[in-house]
Amino acid sequence: MTRRYGSDLIVDLIKQYNIPHISLNPGSTYRGLHDSLVNYGGNKPPMILCPHEEIAVQIAHGYAKTTGKPMAAIVHDTVGLLHCTMAVYYAYLDRVPLMLLGAAGPMDPARRRPHIDWIHTSVHQAQPIRDYIKWDRQPVTAQEVVESFARAHRVATQDPQGPVYLCYDAGFQEDLLTTEVPLPDPARFAHGTPAYPDPHALDALAAQLVAAETPVIIAGYAARNHGAFYDLIKLAEATGAAVIDLNNRLNFPTNHPLNISYAQKEILRRADLILAVDVKDLFGPLVETDRVARKTKFITPPHCKFAEIGFRDVNISKWSDEFQQLMAMDWQILADSSVALPLLTARVEEKVGARRAPIEARKREITKVHENARKKWRDEAREDWDAKPITTGRLALEIWDMIKNEDWVLTANTLEEWALKLWDFDAPTRHPGKSLGTSTQIGIALGVALAHKGSGKVVVDIQPDGDLMFDPGALWVAANQKLPMLVVMHNNRAYYNDWEHQIRIAEQRGTPVENAWVGQAINDPAPDFAALARSFGWHAEGPIEEPREIAPALSRALRVVKGGQPALVDTVTRFR
Repeated sequence: MTRRYGSDLIVDLIKQYNIPHISLNPGSTYRGLHDSLVNYGGNKPPMILCPHEEIAVQIAHGYAKTTGKPMAAIVHDTVGLLHCTMAVYYAYLDRVPLMLLGAAGPMDPARRRPHIDWIHTSVHQAQPIRDYIKWDRQPVTAQEVVESFARAHRVATQDPQGPVYLCYDAGFQEDLLTTEVPLPDPARFAHGTPAYPDPHALDALAAQLVAAETPVIIAGYAARNHGAFYDLIKLAEATGAAVIDLNNRLNFPTNHPLNISYAQKEILRRADLILAVDVKDLFGPLVETDRVARKTKFITPPHCKFAEIGFRDVNISKWSDEFQQLMAMDWQILADSSVALPLLTARVEEKVGARRAPIEARKREITKVHENARKKWRDEAREDWDAKPITTGRLALEIWDMIKNEDWVLTANTLEEWALKLWDFDAPTRHPGKSLGTSTQIGIALGVALAHKGSGKVVVDIQPDGDLMFDPGALWVAANQKLPMLVVMHNNRAYYNDWEHQIRIAEQRGTPVENAWVGQAINDPAPDFAALARSFGWHAEGPIEEPREIAPALSRALRVVKGGQPALVDTVTRFR
């Protein structure tokens, strides 16, 4: 054996599995691994320095959400893990494959430095995230390091995908290896073939889809496999079904005539069959909600039947209620939708026969609903065109006019859904799926931009001000990595989602609505996001309050982005 350390073996595994990037915030418990990555591994895969562990995990989240493949994030012992817990939770909620690597100890107390090695070491280090990861391991021997890495990669990438955590003892990392352990062949430890559906269940569902008077398809995570985007088009056109895209991934073209997303109530009131494809929350899209009284009422009629394709309760959380409302199913098909959809479509096409004429008539009716909604939204977006603060509808149209002839990608935020209503999302690569909670969006956007770096695509991030206030240091990462992304601030100078809640409560209770801003407004002082971005090396303009200045600023910023650098345009917007 040549002279090698335990951390060198970890680097060998990272290379063996073609992990493309490693995002991290520095920490002494993995100083051995850090040295091996840089000097033994030659900084390949390249290291991405982040000012916070949450950003490191979110970059890996955005990258995996875009590519379907994991990169790695490294977090320092207990404290680094605690910093990133929310980011790991959102990766779990969003069903993305994530390789989270950590370090501990040394676990041998005799090797610990006084104080710091003790307070930063936990008996069960994975405990803070164990309720919302798919698997974790703290290997002891070289053989276990190899086997656990192979298993973790397989578990992360098997559907439903999710984060895994591997924690390496600081002592093992820094000790010389005493045995040579063969590296696994990734092809022999792969995630396996997709799960096929029961053919009899598919036959029954195909017959029901053909016989239905008003079938509706609701899609959630289907287009995590990009082929499902096109398979859903074929199924919708074969059945004449209206389609509602929940946008957990971009599942269906926004400009397709059968897309009734955000205009679905008229069709849902008559629906007699709902097919949910990789939907986690089917209850939400089917009910009307009184947001003050917290009461719901079904939109669908009592005779409506329900079918489902996907992995709803596979890997169900025993801790979090993220599995959503329990819904009765007339047909529940446990299968990978990327396999089930084309098989189902073929069966539908075989059975259409005499039903072709009513299906075509239904498609024409749905097309009218779609076209009327799109026209209504375009008209609404032009209302108060010159208003100050800038309307979100105008901002969405201004961005669209600037990028529509480019090869563009939208990262996370859809500007109160205006982008989905006004832009033509015509391919699954246009958008990896909707944003998640506050303090997640800038980090995930960086991961999306990283995944597209060098592709020539124009990556657009519509960035809420409250979200960026959580992690402003993320802007430094983009400049450091030369990520060519266009950030357009949706800067309403408030945490308005919560402000709106306070307005509702005040109206219900008869308390002063004018006090709803307290503890919600971000305007005293108002942050200068353009100045902040410039301090990190960005091209930046704003704050822009005059609507006519938007287009010239976007044009200048786009030139910078196409030149390979990040650019930010800070626009001051209305609340809605």
